[in-house]
Amino acid sequence: MKNKIIQIFALPLFVFFLSFSSSAANLNIAFFASSSENGYNQATWEGVKKAASEAGNVNAEIFNGEFNATLQYGQIEDIIASGKFDGFVVVPNDTVGIAGAIEQAIDAGIKVATSLFPIGPDLTTLEPQVNGLTATAAGSPVYGATLQANEVVKYCADKDPCNTIIMIGQKIYPFDKLRYDTFLDILGKESNIKIVATVEGNYSPDVSLTGMTDALQSAKDVHVVLSNADQHLLGAEIALADAGYNVEDLYLMGGGAAEVAIDAIKAGQWDATFIGVPFSEGYLAAKAVIAALNGENVDPVIDITKPEIVGIDPIITKEVLDANPSWTPEWGG
Repeated sequence: MKNKIIQIFALPLFVFFLSFSSSAANLNIAFFASSSENGYNQATWEGVKKAASEAGNVNAEIFNGEFNATLQYGQIEDIIASGKFDGFVVVPNDTVGIAGAIEQAIDAGIKVATSLFPIGPDLTTLEPQVNGLTATAAGSPVYGATLQANEVVKYCADKDPCNTIIMIGQKIYPFDKLRYDTFLDILGKESNIKIVATVEGNYSPDVSLTGMTDALQSAKDVHVVLSNADQHLLGAEIALADAGYNVEDLYLMGGGAAEVAIDAIKAGQWDATFIGVPFSEGYLAAKAVIAALNGENVDPVIDITKPEIVGIDPIITKEVLDANPSWTPEWGG
């Protein structure tokens, strides 16, 4: 009789644990890349996959936004309607316009984290601007652009004029417009710094090569190239060399801390880059979503420019690299 009672109670308990295990295994995260062909996004995706793998009960799938804000918005709406996914990690193409789709996701019970950029009209804050957003794993574009521009001011202190070319992704992107305006505001206060050209590189070495080649037709005696992206400098340095410049004599500042930039800085070819940690962004954003799905409390602000998170000063120079020999970049560029 005793054995029968044990069997009666053991069966429901077994079914309960089986049901719990099965439901836990059904967690799915969608990663919305701004462009899956982009190297930075690819590294972010690797971070998302790592977090999912560590959880052991989470599946992740990537969606290619093709640097197209309208396409990405539609993808998010379609995935919400599918009912397949429990969580989203988003690298937004339009940080303002996408807020409507994110609100729809949150209303549908989906946990959402953004990486690389905040979502909302104010790109200067990492605090959630969409009610219910799980986390932002990013840095303020203004903060980064300010640090970069200040480095140019230091370099140009003893040069008059200090002829500068600005390279930006695309000024139609809210985050790039904000960076560009920050560059202009800080550099414009220095009477010795002359902005002799602006090149939109669209995060492509080939586009940057063409743009810089065109700019150098009229921009002469260049001293500085200030860019928000390391990919731009890959094309820019070819154009500069073709125009007769010794690239090592110029001040070249990139953004993203790609492996190609770190190698160029170590070699004395480039001077600096602003921090970029795409793997960590994807990993920490996905970890936050998974934790929220498991009912845990999550810090909504993950500032990836903080040295205690990324392990190095946000403005990376040869001196900084020499002082941090074990630090390695998170993507190729």
